[in-house]
Amino acid sequence: MSKAGGRPRQGFAGLWNISFGFLGIQIGFALQNANMSRVFQSLGESIENLPLLWIAAPLTGLLVQPVIGHYSDRTWGRFGRRRPYFLAGAVLAALALFGMPNAPVLLAAALLLWVLDASLNISMEPFRAFVGDMLDKDQHTAGYAIQTAFIGAGAVIGSATPWLLDHFGVSNVAAGGGLPDTVRWSFYLGGGALLLAVLWTVLTTREYSPEELAAFDGLVEPAPVAPPARVGAGIPWLAGGAALGALVFFAGLEKELYLLAGLLAAFGLARMITAVTKAGILGDLMGDFSGMPAVMKRLAVVQFFSWSALFIMWIYTTPVVAQYVFHAPDTIGAVYNEAGNWVGILMAAQNAVATLAALFLLRPLAGRFGKARTHAIALALGALGYASFLVIRDANALIAAEIGIGIAWASILAMPYAILASALPQAKLGVYMGLFNVFIVIPQLLVATVIGTVMRHFFPGEPIWTMAIAAAVMGMAALATLRVREG
Repeated sequence: MSKAGGRPRQGFAGLWNISFGFLGIQIGFALQNANMSRVFQSLGESIENLPLLWIAAPLTGLLVQPVIGHYSDRTWGRFGRRRPYFLAGAVLAALALFGMPNAPVLLAAALLLWVLDASLNISMEPFRAFVGDMLDKDQHTAGYAIQTAFIGAGAVIGSATPWLLDHFGVSNVAAGGGLPDTVRWSFYLGGGALLLAVLWTVLTTREYSPEELAAFDGLVEPAPVAPPARVGAGIPWLAGGAALGALVFFAGLEKELYLLAGLLAAFGLARMITAVTKAGILGDLMGDFSGMPAVMKRLAVVQFFSWSALFIMWIYTTPVVAQYVFHAPDTIGAVYNEAGNWVGILMAAQNAVATLAALFLLRPLAGRFGKARTHAIALALGALGYASFLVIRDANALIAAEIGIGIAWASILAMPYAILASALPQAKLGVYMGLFNVFIVIPQLLVATVIGTVMRHFFPGEPIWTMAIAAAVMGMAALATLRVREG
């Protein structure tokens, strides 16, 4: 099982081409993250119901990412292994971005969010495995750092576009309180940029064939056999989902908790079905999920806490800034739209910091302290950034809070994947990356179903406390990282 020489070393141009498509993907995600609460509120939705509408995004990721990872591991044809998924997802996401500003009612906007997030995930998940396919282990940190730099740059562009268009004279207030032209044109421009960036990677890279990958690794590596499932392993999950559903019904809890109950029961039922059938994609995915390597399980805990904090931020930053910094009296006037544009600038600042951190900070820190401890330091800085929202009431000063959050964001996008790419079997790199991203999705679903209930019962009309929750959860992620062992 000795190594036969490894993959050819990539220069800067090669690293650039491999990850350039992520620039466009992140423009799409940034437009979604910075503007969807604004879109929903402009269509008349209340702040209390925003988390429920955001459920579409993480639920889509939960369903799409493992399946795309599974099939991309098994794809090889004229256009390669991962690139067909890049391109198909980019076309669909561009169409959703073109359609979003024209959503006539709330339901249409929610459905388009579902399509947009599914399409972005179809493109994004194979990109994670693509770096592992194309680079040798000693370049994994550099590869994911370059990818993170493009993610940061794309997010800066996507987040700041409404603010920039406003300063170039595009109307930032719509008659009757609808979506302003600054947001509309941002979605149109973002759709075009997304498609062009992904096309760059598709046209400038050549994937290694399965035979070449086997030659690089010195052996033909069979896919690891999934451990056999047991029928009894699904019973606690099924029972837990049923119990939660009954509690929601009889105690009159918030109805969005039915989704969480359904997911628990569905997971239990899937484990029981695959224990009997022992075949098909569902059986493969459940087996791979049960057989995750130890380092992946520990990183999954870190992902759970860190992405819970991020999702809280995406949902509530606009309401928090509008209420506590801009003192916007409602969601239809010029003051609210000014606050919405400034949130885009804050997220642009966060991603600019992430880009610089990915290029100049994370690699030297990882070389000195290791990837895991570097990740812990970055997450702790992110927790401090969230806590800053509790005391800062000046719009410009909020940019300082984004420094810590930006460093944490850069590390979240790079360090876990660099650790995993060096530890996972090449034959299952795509499916394991997809399953790992489940631990991005699950906390978002939990936040979407629970945070609204928490705020209504404990902090009604005071969204600032969501930032305190985000700070505490990100701190837990930093502590959990100390348990991760590289190797």
